[in-house]
Amino acid sequence: MNDADFMDLYWRDPHAALRHAREHTPVRELTFETGPTWLVTRYADVRAGLADPRLAKDYRAALPAEERVSAPPGLPAPMSHMLTSLDPPDHTRLRRLVTQAFTARRIAELRPRVEALAENLLSALPTDEPVDLVARFAIPLPMEVICELIGVPELDREDFAHWSTVLIDECPEPELVRASAQLADYLGGLVALRRADPDDALLSGLIAASENGEHLSDLEIVAMAMLLLMAGHETTAVFVTNSVRALLADPAARERLQPDTAGELIEELLRWVSPALNASLRFATEDLEISGTTIPRGASVMLSTGAANRDTTRFADAARLDPDRDTTGHVAFGHGIHRCLGAALVRLEAEVALTALFGRFPKLRADAPDEELTFRRSVHVHAPRTFPVVLGPPSGS
Repeated sequence: MNDADFMDLYWRDPHAALRHAREHTPVRELTFETGPTWLVTRYADVRAGLADPRLAKDYRAALPAEERVSAPPGLPAPMSHMLTSLDPPDHTRLRRLVTQAFTARRIAELRPRVEALAENLLSALPTDEPVDLVARFAIPLPMEVICELIGVPELDREDFAHWSTVLIDECPEPELVRASAQLADYLGGLVALRRADPDDALLSGLIAASENGEHLSDLEIVAMAMLLLMAGHETTAVFVTNSVRALLADPAARERLQPDTAGELIEELLRWVSPALNASLRFATEDLEISGTTIPRGASVMLSTGAANRDTTRFADAARLDPDRDTTGHVAFGHGIHRCLGAALVRLEAEVALTALFGRFPKLRADAPDEELTFRRSVHVHAPRTFPVVLGPPSGS
């Protein structure tokens, strides 16, 4: 399959394209809209690549010293201080401090609030006409959760939501640069406010984090908040939307949304849907060989977690959604030192969202077939821009 045919198939059915690559050209160079990139699709190669220090997250590590700059041109400084853009030792120090505040206990304590937010959103939906599940539930739920987690005041959430929409959508670059700068400025002001007047939210926890006299700088705290917004918000919204689509097509799997089995179902959905089809770019700091193919120093590399999670050499009958499957080792959240810090939050939000949605609206059905949906043109996620559904009568009515 030539590159043009591959990309045409990828935009229409990424899992079919990734399956073809995995079976025929498991390491191949493609020209995405972001430029030429080596795509890696086999489970063993992807998992190894996710932990390979020769594949740097900071693109500057693959450049000659004289060409390195302090930050990507045109973007605010926090963008180059995100965990996803750093390598050891900077990444090690930053993640160690961040994890003091971003704890499993803090996430677990969010559950009652997430449940309340989900119920509030669902109770406001009309039941006598089609509803866009993306705009009315899948996007606003994680947005509200992140605002609660970070500590964004209620009055500021409309602006916060606007900046988020720009950052996660395919907007023109000038608009993206402007929104990211406005968001960084806003968060910088919020950090200053919390230094003077701490509360119980995450920003105050990040400010207080300390080890051996080291603290997070304001720039690093802003970067962490921006990362949570851009990564956590988008992947959760995509995952919830695609999980609903999957469960509507599989009533037997939907029956597993019970307190004692929902966790296993969520893990299989993470493997099968894979919120992000591809990990964020890595950069080869030296020539390296993957499955017999040499990737040259300086090349960008995209490790396909979506392809890896459907590799039959790791998961038998991998193209089938199977809630009884042993999902140990799936790479939906990555692997190694860059494994997603927000994995527990995504799991919590997805479990609450799906349980609340189908619990309240057991007769929920799609209002349009897949061929009528418009999907986002994104290398990293495959999800409909809108997903009209008919909710049906609430349970008990």
